[in-house]
Amino acid sequence: MKIAVIGGGASGLMAAIAAARNGAQVTVYEKMNRVGKKILATGNGRCNFTNVNADISCYNGNNPKFALSALSVFSADDTIRFFEELGIEHKVEESGKVFPMSDQASSILDVLLYELNRIGVNIICNTNVKDILKRGNKFIIRADGGKKYTAEKVILAPGGKAMPSSGSDGEGYELAKKLGHTVTPLKPSLVPLVTAEKWIDMLQGLALKNVSITVTDIKGRKIYSDFGEMLFTHFGVSGPVILSASRHILPYDYKNVRLSIDLKPALDEETLDARIRRDFEKYSRKQFKNSLDDLLPKKMIPVVVMLSGIDPEKPVNQITKAERRELLMVLKNFKLEITGARPISEAIVTAGGICTDEINPSTMESKLVKGLYFAGEVIDVDGYTGGFNLTIAFSTGYLAGMNC
Repeated sequence: MKIAVIGGGASGLMAAIAAARNGAQVTVYEKMNRVGKKILATGNGRCNFTNVNADISCYNGNNPKFALSALSVFSADDTIRFFEELGIEHKVEESGKVFPMSDQASSILDVLLYELNRIGVNIICNTNVKDILKRGNKFIIRADGGKKYTAEKVILAPGGKAMPSSGSDGEGYELAKKLGHTVTPLKPSLVPLVTAEKWIDMLQGLALKNVSITVTDIKGRKIYSDFGEMLFTHFGVSGPVILSASRHILPYDYKNVRLSIDLKPALDEETLDARIRRDFEKYSRKQFKNSLDDLLPKKMIPVVVMLSGIDPEKPVNQITKAERRELLMVLKNFKLEITGARPISEAIVTAGGICTDEINPSTMESKLVKGLYFAGEVIDVDGYTGGFNLTIAFSTGYLAGMNC
């Protein structure tokens, strides 16, 4: 059987392997000059290729339970075993993230390419599929440059609209629409956030470790909290805890949301106040603006001084208890107003996609077009950060390839 896989990302490559291992003649069509570009970018180049905690609670979409069948057939444990059989030693971090022992995403892509070559999968790069037509029991695949291919079945795995530099530019949704499928609204997920504060660019490039964040709605109700690393940018905030938070505030359209950062989460208020008093005693003859070097990164001091409302020129030994309290509140509750998200092109994942009501969750086959299957990010299922999106990409890819 001739099977065409549209897209050479994680889901497409897994689908190709699963189908070819079962005797199919498989061709992968990739628009970029090489397959697997997004794989190489995952996990900051380390590739957390799955997460041992993956279950349907880690996924979003109009029907997150859609992911249950794929995860049941090809779970995180199955993903680990699959790569072990290809020679990948792995390690599991405390968060449940699974990385190759090499800490190199290229290790994952290399073994996938080796297996694809071993089982005879044909890969055609620099081929941008423009149209897929169903004619009787066959599909006609039209690509740019007048190229035309045929297949008995098609697996559509072109990725989403996030990270277009990897080849995922949203054209796959148009292919699905032409075949009669519905695409739910597309939004950025796992994306840097924009803040209202004009002074934010003063902190551009500053990375913070071991901070605690809390996100609340306009009425002060808690939406999400996390602990870890973050980054200030010229437009707002980014980094692991921010990307995680972004998916939880997507339902709010990234507006009317407050972000509070505890810069010293390891210290309660009493302990932090004692720490501040010790520093003030140490620098008692200095001005306030020059007394925080032991407490904060240099770039952050002018902003904290400004937000505290304390005169920067004021001698430290003249600072009152009430003023010290204001400083403490800034350190424990560094406030930012979220006003939006960066464009979907800067997101890691696309929220939204092919409506899951139109896909058989047990096979990944279209309910509208016999012989058409879907896999990966193009489907309206997206995960939180931490390896969950690669997990569902491999799971849906495996399920589609097996059932083809």
